Amino acid sequence: MAAAARPKRARFQWTARAREALTGYLFILPWAIGFVVFIAGPMLFSLYASFTNYNVTSKFDWIGLANYKKMFFNDPFYWKSMGNTLYFTVFSVPINIMVGVVSAVMLFQNVPLQKMWRTIFYLPKVLTGVAVLMLWVWVFNPQDGLMNNLLRSIGVDSPPLWFASPKWSKPALIVMSAWSATGGILLYLAGLQAIPKQLYEAAQIDGASGWRQFLNVTLPMLSSTIFFKLITGINGAMQYWEAALIVTNPPGSPSNSTLFNGLYIWNTAFRDLKMGYASAMAWVMFVITLILAAIQFWGSNRWVYYEGERR
Repeated sequence: MAAAARPKRARFQWTARAREALTGYLFILPWAIGFVVFIAGPMLFSLYASFTNYNVTSKFDWIGLANYKKMFFNDPFYWKSMGNTLYFTVFSVPINIMVGVVSAVMLFQNVPLQKMWRTIFYLPKVLTGVAVLMLWVWVFNPQDGLMNNLLRSIGVDSPPLWFASPKWSKPALIVMSAWSATGGILLYLAGLQAIPKQLYEAAQIDGASGWRQFLNVTLPMLSSTIFFKLITGINGAMQYWEAALIVTNPPGSPSNSTLFNGLYIWNTAFRDLKMGYASAMAWVMFVITLILAAIQFWGSNRWVYYEGERR
């Protein structure tokens, strides 16, 4: 008698949708591995370290909220650094946005040698690094610097001491950041090119002046680009510290006037080797940055316009 035939096993078949999904996952796999290993993993480790007395070498004991209590109630340098960071953010971000928008609008006009001017204004984006910062140290030199020589030439007898003065050190850093803001004009230029010409023609028919066209057409249509620069600008300003490390000696001087929160975290972690305490400060800054971003997104509904958005 012949043996009974075995039932055939159903063969798995890839659908087009499944193959497309698998291809997508394979493409993002390198980024996902890098994110977990180099970003998410260290972040979780630093969160745990913020509750310990980790000092890189021997200590790694759980101390609960001691780092956070010390930060909020027993560390005047922490509040000094937060005050400096807030000062820099409040003044530098609006100035940088204003410089970027005005520069882009000027370069968007039909002026002679337009491409050359655009290249010159984009140079700050290319000329970054320690060399440029050292050039700024010379510009703000109290005795022979370019800035004070210019001020003396227009009749200022006692020009500021800039990085040697607690009063003028942060304004000098704000001027430095405003210079580099022109490097971001490409985004504003792209936003200006996307504004329909018909809007300006309609405004001109209604008799609107150039200033009214800027206020009622250009700025509203450019609001989404400005919002993006506002978000990234505040995030960047809250983490600002590299320039202060390089242009001041010792870092954070004079009188801790340039001791920004990022610089204080760096000093605590890599100079004092108090990694646990530095991690706690970093996480507080992370939460503050998230809250500020959430507030900006919440308020954006009142002033940001997206073309094609249904309300």
